[in-house]
Amino acid sequence: MTDQAVGGGHLPPGTVDVPAPAAPGRRAPGSGADGAAARPVTAGFAGRRREIKELHADIARAGLDTLSGRKGARSRVLLIAGRPGSGRTVLAEELLRQLAGSYPDGVLRAALTGPGGEPADTGRTARGLLAALGERVPPGAGEDEAAERLRAALAGRRALLFLDDAPGADAVEPLLPDAPDCLVVVVSQGPLTGIPDVRPCVLGGLDGPACVEILSRYAGPTRITVDPRTADSVAEECGGQPAALILAGAWLAARPKSSVADLRQALQAVPLPADLPSGARPLFRAFHLAHAALPPLAARILRLITLAPAGLVDAQLASALAGCSVAAAATALDDFTALGLLRSVAVEDGAGPGVRLPDAALYPQYRVPGCLAPLAGELLQEHERSADLQLARARMLERTVRLLQSCRAMGEPADSPARRKVAGLPRSLRFCSRAAAAYWLRTRRGALLDAAAVAVADGELDTLDRRLMSALTRTLLVHEGAAAAAPDLYGLHGLLLKVAERRGLSRERAAALLNLADLDVQAGRTAQAATRYRGALEAARAVKDPVATGRALESLGATYAELGDWQRAADWYGRALELRLARGERADAARLHGRIGAAQAGAGRWEGALKEWRAAARTYRRLGDPAGQARAAGEVARVQECAGRPEEALRTCLEALDVARKAEDGRLQAELQLRIADTLERLGDPAAARLHRDVGERLLEDHSD
Repeated sequence: MTDQAVGGGHLPPGTVDVPAPAAPGRRAPGSGADGAAARPVTAGFAGRRREIKELHADIARAGLDTLSGRKGARSRVLLIAGRPGSGRTVLAEELLRQLAGSYPDGVLRAALTGPGGEPADTGRTARGLLAALGERVPPGAGEDEAAERLRAALAGRRALLFLDDAPGADAVEPLLPDAPDCLVVVVSQGPLTGIPDVRPCVLGGLDGPACVEILSRYAGPTRITVDPRTADSVAEECGGQPAALILAGAWLAARPKSSVADLRQALQAVPLPADLPSGARPLFRAFHLAHAALPPLAARILRLITLAPAGLVDAQLASALAGCSVAAAATALDDFTALGLLRSVAVEDGAGPGVRLPDAALYPQYRVPGCLAPLAGELLQEHERSADLQLARARMLERTVRLLQSCRAMGEPADSPARRKVAGLPRSLRFCSRAAAAYWLRTRRGALLDAAAVAVADGELDTLDRRLMSALTRTLLVHEGAAAAAPDLYGLHGLLLKVAERRGLSRERAAALLNLADLDVQAGRTAQAATRYRGALEAARAVKDPVATGRALESLGATYAELGDWQRAADWYGRALELRLARGERADAARLHGRIGAAQAGAGRWEGALKEWRAAARTYRRLGDPAGQARAAGEVARVQECAGRPEEALRTCLEALDVARKAEDGRLQAELQLRIADTLERLGDPAAARLHRDVGERLLEDHSD
């Protein structure tokens, strides 16, 4: 199993992973992604050798819950604790890299804190991890059910589970698998009180040689070598924090004529808030120094990309947020990566063999390091007006909608109106093939879902958000199908319901409730589905929507039929029938006559069932549908036989067979022949029964396809 990841967590630059600096304006290695297989690009290791050794020793040491050489019931948990910017995540990544060969079921990754600092939803995290394992979760599954399924899926496996940026034990405990052969690595700022046998590895600042090594990698060895004392002083100013050292080294790398002393002076010149804790000062100074050195447009792009959903940004989103060209945004993102302000995100589940990706500007993705996101967010509020932020969000949503429309169109036939429409879009908004469009959707899936959720929570862009959710729903259905997309669709319909209720949109409320209820039925939550169907019926009647009203009535009938409440099922089907008859929809009326007949038969009311099935047969005859007439007549025969009238059933079945022959429906003829054979056997005529059975079996063979 290849490495896998879930969600859009914080993956800050750190101590054990120092990316090789790239020249501003040059494309960083790796392509961007969100969802499965998103991980930071790594290129080096500095310091933390003692910590790595201690972590390996903890793994080898027996757990406190191990008795007499027997394994514990749950997975071992390793905790890497430290403040943001201390390199805790990349230390964990280095440990995972070293351990991966011993865990054949691969590495699963999940972030337990969102880009805005909010705790991640445990249910969504569990669903994402299950998807990475190739396991499906019923749509609408609750947090407890999803977590339980995750634990069951990991039982018997030997895998690594990496939980990044955990806010506390409450977020970690539900995800711990009951699998002693798995190992869980957790990154957090504090202890995991309440989880037994957790040995924390607490990170402080890097030692002097490691700090100097990081500065040298960015600024080159010459300036560091000629002034080693000042380099040590800069390391002290940075508090030994890798994130601050990377920013400082990148600032120096961008200024070939500046000395290490200039860097120290510039850091010391950054003003500090009076209430800023001493431990947060190094990163504050380094980040504000880097931000102040940016050109105005680049600085604004850096601030605005903190609005990107799931913390992931590419050139398209950056250009939409800032209102600049895609090329200018791509250059800025590359420069930010070289300066240590962004982390390039790689994807390991590529587009597949032979797939040519569209314009490269669409694909590289970047993430604002978790330690820098709060600082960038503060600058955003300080420099940008609320009206400008709202406009930036609107531009981002509009661009996302257009990309989704283009992506969906690639799933349509080549001569479809949708394909012709997107042919006129700019090249950066087009996809070269269906596979490339599906790849884009797969790697943006988590961010797209987050974009919809954030817009709904914002509440000021409901029109755009409804368009986004509609486009995303259709795109998921085209590229993934209803079954695979069902869990995500459940969440999207829930968001649409929230918007509809907030805006008083009864038609949209009815549609959302109907869709949610349908998914509830698929998941076996029949009672909950019935409640939602009633709500949909109320909303549809409020706006006199006959289509939604009819669908809700029929769905209520089907729900009660599923529950075995045949009387209520027949009642709801009867109401739906009245609506269809009033609208002159005879084909639907014939179908509903049959459903009422089936409900009456389920309740043992044979006369009522015969009446309805005969009405269905008459309606199909008037519609000129002999196949429908024959099927309805066959059901009349079935009810007659159940009612103890086999002679009548035989006559009716023979009449139905004649109609089926006129319809030239071979499979239906076969079914009727076999039914006739069964009836003849009950009537004591085995020879005639055998003849009809032989004919029916031959017809089934001829129409087996």
